[in-house]
Amino acid sequence: MTAETDDLARLHDRLVARAGEVGLIDLAYRAVDSPLGALLLVATEQGAVRLAFEEEGHDAVLADLAERVSPRILRAPRRLDETARRIEDYLGGRSRSLDVPIDLRLLAGYRREVVEALPRIAYGHTATYTEMAGMTGRPRAVRAVGSACANNPVPLLLPCHRVVRSDGSAGGYRGGLQAKRWLLGLEAAGAPAARERLD
Repeated sequence: MTAETDDLARLHDRLVARAGEVGLIDLAYRAVDSPLGALLLVATEQGAVRLAFEEEGHDAVLADLAERVSPRILRAPRRLDETARRIEDYLGGRSRSLDVPIDLRLLAGYRREVVEALPRIAYGHTATYTEMAGMTGRPRAVRAVGSACANNPVPLLLPCHRVVRSDGSAGGYRGGLQAKRWLLGLEAAGAPAARERLD
């Protein structure tokens, strides 16, 4: 790291600290390196509001959040260190829990009901879209369950990857089918799957 880069890093840290002191950060974000590629983690004061995969386009996600939540967004990695550590432990096979504060302001109505029910599917298990519809008290709302999972703003943190088709095939996933299969493999097999990165 050059002296100039070091100075910029210190200046950025001071800016983040000062902005936080005076309440100017509505959304803090950081990247999390993972076997699934770089993940974008964004949080409000209430908790994680968005987790995005590389294929979603991190810049596009931040622009969308600037419109939907607040334009006061700042890269503030230290504010998200604990959540990032929990994600790394989970993806590394060292933890089976991702119990972190979550802010679901991007969802409403039935979509929110479905996403809030996802943690009822235990680690290493799956449920079908039909079963999820039943779990939420609307057995005919299978397509709506699929839509809710597809629009889950915090995939992984609220495990929509555990929802599969009735025939046992994986179905869709915001992070891509390969990522969904990797996560299901990690949970089914435990830590050994975590040693392999997603290609």
